[in-house]
Amino acid sequence: MSTALFLTSAEIAELARPEEYVDPVRAAYRERGRGAPAEPRTTLFSDAPAGMLTGYLAVLPETGAMGGYTYAAGFGDRDAHFALPIFDADSGAPLALLDGASMNPHKTGAVGAVGVDALAPVDAADLAVVGSGTQARAQLRATATVRDFDRVEVYSPTQSHRQDFAAAMNEELDATVAAVASSAAAVEGADVVITATDADEPVFDGEMLEPGTHVTSMGQYHPEKRELDTATIERATYVPDLRARVTKDAGSFIHAMDEGVVDEDHVHAELGDVLVGDAPGRQSPEDITVFDSGGTAIETVAAAKLLYDRAIEEGVGEEIDFAPASQAMER
Repeated sequence: MSTALFLTSAEIAELARPEEYVDPVRAAYRERGRGAPAEPRTTLFSDAPAGMLTGYLAVLPETGAMGGYTYAAGFGDRDAHFALPIFDADSGAPLALLDGASMNPHKTGAVGAVGVDALAPVDAADLAVVGSGTQARAQLRATATVRDFDRVEVYSPTQSHRQDFAAAMNEELDATVAAVASSAAAVEGADVVITATDADEPVFDGEMLEPGTHVTSMGQYHPEKRELDTATIERATYVPDLRARVTKDAGSFIHAMDEGVVDEDHVHAELGDVLVGDAPGRQSPEDITVFDSGGTAIETVAAAKLLYDRAIEEGVGEEIDFAPASQAMER
């Protein structure tokens, strides 16, 4: 009989600070750059009741774990539930089962920070954030650990939301965080732009981007939805988390292809390729760069392994039994 560790959402929330996810996620993407297997999400949609079932996988031999999310969103509950199993990358034995929703913003914020660190100007001082929800906060917290920002401008359509965001982040960060009245006001003069929204259509005009700007887009992974317009994609050195997902669910890139301004050759490299030096990142101070972060099991497994290791160190979690197939199917 094998055992695995079950970690609750409340336990996970106490095991690691948001900034502690960044280094493991960076290491995992370097593994990907050296050839670690990973596949983009597969999503099954239901019309009645409306919802989606999603999953993605990665094997990280150096991290020592493999696995990935399976989650359901919508349906009758109108909510989402994240189950995250990880297995030992050598033996294949189960390591842990995580109730994974509470870690989601932290692992997503971490990969956003890794993308900024790899592609943004080293002296970036002005950050624009479009979006003011949980994911936007996580992106800002993580990104502030890789660049020394002086000023952050945040925009989202609801005035009270962006003002609350600015007030809360001003308490946490050294940078001055201000709410602004439009995405254009946020983007104007920004060195780094982060979009973390549920918008169906572009959230700013790409012609506004000044030479040298970096953009991280993480709010959409649907072929018919996009946060970035065609001008942004056309002008940018375009780096996704996984090349294989670009024509599946990277809506901003798909729209730009449909409009005939780019083709698949416009994909510069995966993030992992940049991190290991197989592809250049920013080649000129004038480059506009885009990191398209749609979500993969690379950061998910890395984050889960971090939490599992911490749980073992601290004696947290409940052991549950898993019957290996050799026993379970012996009848």
